[in-house]
Amino acid sequence: MLVTLLAFSCQASVKKSNLRVLYVWGSADWDTEYFQGDTARYNTSVRERAKSFETMLQAYFNVVTTVRASSYTPELSRSYDVTVMDGTPPAILPGIRETDAAGNIVKYRIAGYLPEEFDRPMVTIGELGEKLGRRIGLKTDWYCLCLDADAHHLLREHPIFNTPFPVQLTTRIKATPEPAFHYAYYADGALPDSIPMWQVQTKGYSTDKHFRIGMVARPWGFEDSPEAEYISSGTCQKTLDAVAIGRHGNFLHWGFAASPAYMTPEARTVLANAIVYIAQFAGQGVIARKYEDRIATRDYLKELKYLSTRESYEDRLKGDEEFYRQMLEVQKSAREKQAKGEKLDATEQRMLNFNKPPVMTFENYIKRYQKDFFHLFGTDSDAYIAFYDENRDYFYSYGFYHIEVDEDVKSLQIPNNDFRLLDAAIKLWETGKDPEKGRRILERYTLLDFLTPGEWRTWYEANKERLFFTESGGWLFLVNSREPGVNDYHAKEARQQIATLQPGKTNDQEPVKVATGLITKENGDKELVVKIKIHPGYHLYASVAGEDPFIPTTVAIELPPGYTCAGEMQYPSFKPFTSNGTTIYEDELVFRQPVTGTGAGEATCTVKYQCCDAHACMMPVEEEIKIKL
Repeated sequence: MLVTLLAFSCQASVKKSNLRVLYVWGSADWDTEYFQGDTARYNTSVRERAKSFETMLQAYFNVVTTVRASSYTPELSRSYDVTVMDGTPPAILPGIRETDAAGNIVKYRIAGYLPEEFDRPMVTIGELGEKLGRRIGLKTDWYCLCLDADAHHLLREHPIFNTPFPVQLTTRIKATPEPAFHYAYYADGALPDSIPMWQVQTKGYSTDKHFRIGMVARPWGFEDSPEAEYISSGTCQKTLDAVAIGRHGNFLHWGFAASPAYMTPEARTVLANAIVYIAQFAGQGVIARKYEDRIATRDYLKELKYLSTRESYEDRLKGDEEFYRQMLEVQKSAREKQAKGEKLDATEQRMLNFNKPPVMTFENYIKRYQKDFFHLFGTDSDAYIAFYDENRDYFYSYGFYHIEVDEDVKSLQIPNNDFRLLDAAIKLWETGKDPEKGRRILERYTLLDFLTPGEWRTWYEANKERLFFTESGGWLFLVNSREPGVNDYHAKEARQQIATLQPGKTNDQEPVKVATGLITKENGDKELVVKIKIHPGYHLYASVAGEDPFIPTTVAIELPPGYTCAGEMQYPSFKPFTSNGTTIYEDELVFRQPVTGTGAGEATCTVKYQCCDAHACMMPVEEEIKIKL
């Protein structure tokens, strides 16, 4: 540590910034195996790392406060210009793990550590970009925990490499990381044998066993929204454009994991510049949300095309054979040690039971990687490639590397990321040519659900100059705006959950059916939902003029202890009925009551209504329904 402090003192002549920096600590420079269960040694390492950061930050900033991650709350960041997050804080939302009757996981979400509206500048170190960002939809996702000590393909003109603290980057030509050649099909041309590299760390996991490993984020779609930017890649086990340093909104991902004690002087200065840089994005939160880290983007087609070829299959067999040869050598060595009575480590013990699997057939290989379209083309490699090229403009994805062709969009011959698509879809509805197709397209590629083409047209004309299309953010047209409610992902999420509520089939004898439920959004917000289905030709009353004898529809909710309403009830849209102001509901309507609270219990929902058709009115109905919370 003495050497590190002396190195920092050489930077004492730097004119310090007046930014107020909060450093949140709680991690070590080495993985858990390095400490072999020695808690005291681990805690010492954590404190040394924290001191290293504190000393480095104080060399560049006049105001530096440190706090252990276990004591951090998001509100603390309000008092600082930038938060440097280097430890895992307490969760503010629990993780979600839901299974079906067969035990299959149908929904999984990690815990949430920050509120989605968090808009304070933050630098996340190493894997904290994923850990803190996953639940709130940051693009700094876990592509690979495999980032080593050097950076490459950095944008040298970017502010963090230039200002406000002067830095002269020293690069050296080194061999291109070998794993990058496994992903050469993503590149537009041949990969070079060597590339310029900039050393960030004096230690790395490839040269120093058990040294902490950094994290790179997925590059695909990282920059497809205006509030995100790639800054640098780094030596890793993935593609050459993997994101080692990047920004999404008010978050800057510093994927390198070493503390300043193991950074080069240049890297420490660049990190200080990165802190200054992110400070300007205070109040500028995230627009495009990447909730599904493995959502496919159009770049995925490059991989699918390659994986449909004999060349890729033969490369796979060659790689497998080399792997199996190495495993059998380790197994042979382990058996020889065992025969001598020597103690085996955990890896050697496992290798005793290794068996070389049978060779995968080309058919099974294609079936594994072309699962969405194997039923169409079997083992015909040329057919896959032609199909992907022909439909490139019409593919879309809604989860876990799944893609499909949007036949609605293809029929219009307009790419689904072209702004003309929205105008064409609205026209299909406006003109009556194909209203259902128009509505499907609009709801598929936006977060909205307007009920009339006029509302869609008003929205489109007001926002068309601010629209952008994001694939990583959900294959959506979004508005370049951070105004509350403008890009509301949870509104669409709630509609999808509400759609699963089925009131039941109506008829002339039972023209009204009611279903209720509790929906929970990704951000933890909850709503009690009352969905009412009305038989064609019948109606309920929304509001009743004083001189009319009808009974309006009402929904009253009584909550158990521990729960309260979190705002006003959201009412459905209505239609005019009489000239004196009476209005009605038809078809299907949804009442939504936001609630907050915890604990078990039941809410009581009381629905009152009077159903009529053009000839007569039925007796008023009062229906009481219990909803489990």
